[in-house]
Amino acid sequence: MKTTIVQWLAATAFSLAASLALAGPGPEALTKQLTEEVIAAVEADAEIRAGDTEKAIRLVEERVLPHFNFGHMTALAVGRDWRGASPEQRDALTEQFRTLLVRTYSNALTQYDNQTIAFKPFRGRPGDRDAQVRTEIRQPGAQAIQMDFSLELVGEDWKVYDVVVAGVSLVTNYRASFSQQVRQSGIDGLIESLRAKNDEMVPEKS
Repeated sequence: MKTTIVQWLAATAFSLAASLALAGPGPEALTKQLTEEVIAAVEADAEIRAGDTEKAIRLVEERVLPHFNFGHMTALAVGRDWRGASPEQRDALTEQFRTLLVRTYSNALTQYDNQTIAFKPFRGRPGDRDAQVRTEIRQPGAQAIQMDFSLELVGEDWKVYDVVVAGVSLVTNYRASFSQQVRQSGIDGLIESLRAKNDEMVPEKS
Protein backbone atom coordinates (compact mmCIF):
# COMPACT_ATOMS: atom_id res chain seq x y z
CA MET A 1 0.00 0.00 0.00
CA LYS A 2 1.39 3.40 -0.95
CA THR A 3 1.58 6.12 1.67
CA THR A 4 -0.12 9.46 1.15
CA ILE A 5 1.80 12.73 1.47
CA VAL A 6 0.37 13.39 4.92
CA GLN A 7 1.08 9.85 6.12
CA TRP A 8 4.73 9.95 5.07
CA LEU A 9 4.96 13.47 6.44
CA ALA A 10 3.75 12.24 9.79
CA ALA A 11 6.15 9.32 10.05
CA THR A 12 9.12 11.46 9.06
CA ALA A 13 8.13 14.28 11.41
CA PHE A 14 8.20 12.01 14.45
CA SER A 15 11.59 10.56 13.60
CA LEU A 16 12.91 14.05 12.92
CA ALA A 17 11.74 15.28 16.30
CA ALA A 18 13.50 12.48 18.10
CA SER A 19 16.78 13.23 16.38
CA LEU A 20 16.78 16.93 17.13
CA ALA A 21 16.00 16.41 20.81
CA LEU A 22 19.40 14.91 21.51
CA ALA A 23 22.59 16.78 22.33
CA GLY A 24 25.67 16.29 20.19
CA PRO A 25 25.99 16.71 16.41
CA GLY A 26 24.18 19.47 14.57
CA PRO A 27 20.51 19.22 13.57
CA GLU A 28 21.14 17.86 10.08
CA ALA A 29 23.50 15.10 11.23
CA LEU A 30 21.16 14.07 14.04
CA THR A 31 18.15 14.14 11.74
CA LYS A 32 19.82 11.81 9.27
CA GLN A 33 21.00 9.44 11.98
CA LEU A 34 17.76 9.14 13.90
CA THR A 35 15.53 9.10 10.82
CA GLU A 36 17.46 6.11 9.57
CA GLU A 37 17.15 4.41 12.96
CA VAL A 38 13.39 4.91 13.23
CA ILE A 39 12.72 3.83 9.66
CA ALA A 40 14.93 0.79 10.23
CA ALA A 41 12.86 -0.08 13.30
CA VAL A 42 9.67 0.04 11.23
CA GLU A 43 11.21 -1.96 8.40
CA ALA A 44 12.29 -4.63 10.87
CA ASP A 45 8.87 -4.89 12.52
CA ALA A 46 6.52 -6.95 10.36
CA GLU A 47 3.59 -6.38 12.72
CA ILE A 48 3.72 -2.59 12.35
CA ARG A 49 4.07 -2.84 8.58
CA ALA A 50 1.14 -5.28 8.54
CA GLY A 51 -1.08 -2.65 10.16
CA ASP A 52 -0.68 -3.12 13.92
CA THR A 53 -1.64 0.43 14.89
CA GLU A 54 -1.51 -0.27 18.63
CA LYS A 55 2.12 -1.30 18.34
CA ALA A 56 2.86 1.75 16.21
CA ILE A 57 1.27 3.97 18.87
CA ARG A 58 3.49 2.43 21.53
CA LEU A 59 6.54 3.09 19.35
CA VAL A 60 5.53 6.73 18.95
CA GLU A 61 4.76 7.22 22.64
CA GLU A 62 7.98 5.61 23.85
CA ARG A 63 10.47 7.09 21.40
CA VAL A 64 9.32 10.39 20.01
CA LEU A 65 6.27 11.82 21.74
CA PRO A 66 8.23 13.94 24.27
CA HIS A 67 9.98 15.80 21.46
CA PHE A 68 6.94 17.60 20.03
CA ASN A 69 5.70 20.90 21.45
CA PHE A 70 2.00 20.04 21.39
CA GLY A 71 1.05 23.18 23.30
CA HIS A 72 2.53 25.39 20.59
CA MET A 73 1.13 23.17 17.84
CA THR A 74 -2.38 23.39 19.31
CA ALA A 75 -2.16 27.16 19.71
CA LEU A 76 -1.18 27.47 16.04
CA ALA A 77 -4.03 25.21 14.96
CA VAL A 78 -6.69 26.97 17.05
CA GLY A 79 -5.44 30.42 16.01
CA ARG A 80 -6.95 33.57 17.49
CA ASP A 81 -9.56 31.58 19.41
CA TRP A 82 -6.74 30.27 21.61
CA ARG A 83 -6.59 33.64 23.36
CA GLY A 84 -10.19 33.30 24.49
CA ALA A 85 -9.77 29.79 25.93
CA SER A 86 -9.41 29.27 29.67
CA PRO A 87 -6.36 27.38 31.03
CA GLU A 88 -8.57 24.31 31.51
CA GLN A 89 -9.87 24.54 27.94
CA ARG A 90 -6.34 24.96 26.61
CA ASP A 91 -5.24 21.83 28.45
CA ALA A 92 -8.22 19.89 27.07
CA LEU A 93 -7.63 21.15 23.53
CA THR A 94 -3.95 20.23 23.71
CA GLU A 95 -4.74 16.75 25.02
CA GLN A 96 -7.29 16.04 22.29
CA PHE A 97 -5.21 17.53 19.47
CA ARG A 98 -2.20 15.56 20.68
CA THR A 99 -4.26 12.36 20.61
CA LEU A 100 -5.50 13.14 17.10
CA LEU A 101 -1.98 13.69 15.78
CA VAL A 102 -0.52 10.66 17.57
CA ARG A 103 -3.14 8.33 16.12
CA THR A 104 -2.78 9.84 12.66
CA TYR A 105 1.02 9.60 12.77
CA SER A 106 0.96 6.08 14.18
CA ASN A 107 -1.22 4.97 11.31
CA ALA A 108 1.37 6.46 8.96
CA LEU A 109 4.07 4.21 10.40
CA THR A 110 2.03 1.14 9.46
CA GLN A 111 2.02 2.23 5.81
CA TYR A 112 5.70 2.94 5.21
CA ASP A 113 6.62 1.84 1.69
CA ASN A 114 10.34 2.32 1.06
CA GLN A 115 10.36 6.05 0.46
CA THR A 116 13.66 7.86 0.91
CA ILE A 117 14.37 11.26 2.42
CA ALA A 118 16.93 13.69 1.01
CA PHE A 119 18.18 16.54 3.18
CA LYS A 120 18.87 19.98 1.74
CA PRO A 121 21.73 22.13 3.09
CA PHE A 122 21.03 23.26 6.64
CA ARG A 123 21.10 27.04 7.10
CA GLY A 124 21.06 27.32 10.88
CA ARG A 125 23.53 29.46 12.82
CA PRO A 126 25.06 28.95 16.27
CA GLY A 127 22.82 30.44 18.91
CA ASP A 128 19.61 30.11 16.92
CA ARG A 129 16.58 29.11 18.97
CA ASP A 130 14.39 28.42 15.95
CA ALA A 131 15.44 26.11 13.13
CA GLN A 132 14.17 24.87 9.82
CA VAL A 133 15.23 21.57 8.27
CA ARG A 134 14.39 21.26 4.59
CA THR A 135 13.92 17.87 2.95
CA GLU A 136 12.53 16.07 -0.05
CA ILE A 137 10.60 12.82 0.12
CA ARG A 138 11.32 10.60 -2.87
CA GLN A 139 9.82 7.41 -4.17
CA PRO A 140 10.12 5.70 -7.59
CA GLY A 141 7.67 6.92 -10.20
CA ALA A 142 6.47 9.93 -8.21
CA GLN A 143 7.43 13.59 -8.00
CA ALA A 144 9.56 14.55 -5.01
CA ILE A 145 7.67 16.21 -2.15
CA GLN A 146 9.18 19.30 -0.52
CA MET A 147 8.86 19.31 3.27
CA ASP A 148 10.14 21.82 5.81
CA PHE A 149 10.28 21.09 9.54
CA SER A 150 9.98 23.96 12.03
CA LEU A 151 11.63 23.46 15.41
CA GLU A 152 12.23 25.59 18.46
CA LEU A 153 14.65 25.31 21.34
CA VAL A 154 12.74 24.72 24.57
CA GLY A 155 15.24 24.74 27.41
CA GLU A 156 18.02 22.54 26.06
CA ASP A 157 15.81 20.42 23.80
CA TRP A 158 14.74 20.93 20.20
CA LYS A 159 11.04 20.32 19.65
CA VAL A 160 8.97 20.21 16.47
CA TYR A 161 6.06 22.64 16.32
CA ASP A 162 5.10 22.53 12.64
CA VAL A 163 5.70 20.74 9.34
CA VAL A 164 5.14 22.41 5.98
CA VAL A 165 4.42 20.37 2.85
CA ALA A 166 4.70 22.17 -0.50
CA GLY A 167 4.18 25.47 1.28
CA VAL A 168 1.18 24.30 3.32
CA SER A 169 1.47 24.05 7.11
CA LEU A 170 0.23 20.74 8.50
CA VAL A 171 -0.77 22.33 11.82
CA THR A 172 -2.42 25.52 10.58
CA ASN A 173 -4.23 23.50 7.93
CA TYR A 174 -6.63 22.61 10.76
CA ARG A 175 -7.31 26.26 11.56
CA ALA A 176 -10.26 26.88 9.24
CA SER A 177 -12.23 23.85 10.42
CA PHE A 178 -11.41 24.57 14.08
CA SER A 179 -12.52 28.18 13.68
CA GLN A 180 -15.79 27.10 12.12
CA GLN A 181 -16.41 24.67 14.97
CA VAL A 182 -15.77 27.40 17.54
CA ARG A 183 -18.17 29.75 15.74
CA GLN A 184 -20.85 27.06 15.86
CA SER A 185 -20.48 25.68 19.36
CA GLY A 186 -17.66 27.48 21.18
CA ILE A 187 -14.38 26.15 22.54
CA ASP A 188 -16.14 23.38 24.45
CA GLY A 189 -17.81 22.30 21.22
CA LEU A 190 -14.42 22.05 19.53
CA ILE A 191 -13.10 19.96 22.41
CA GLU A 192 -16.05 17.58 22.17
CA SER A 193 -15.68 17.38 18.38
CA LEU A 194 -12.03 16.40 18.73
CA ARG A 195 -12.87 13.88 21.43
CA ALA A 196 -15.52 12.28 19.20
CA LYS A 197 -13.08 12.14 16.31
CA ASN A 198 -10.48 10.47 18.50
CA ASP A 199 -13.01 7.91 19.70
CA GLU A 200 -13.68 7.00 16.08
CA MET A 201 -9.96 6.48 15.51
CA VAL A 202 -9.39 4.07 18.42
CA PRO A 203 -7.55 1.13 16.83
CA GLU A 204 -9.09 -2.31 16.90
CA LYS A 205 -7.32 -5.03 18.85
CA SER A 206 -4.79 -6.87 16.73
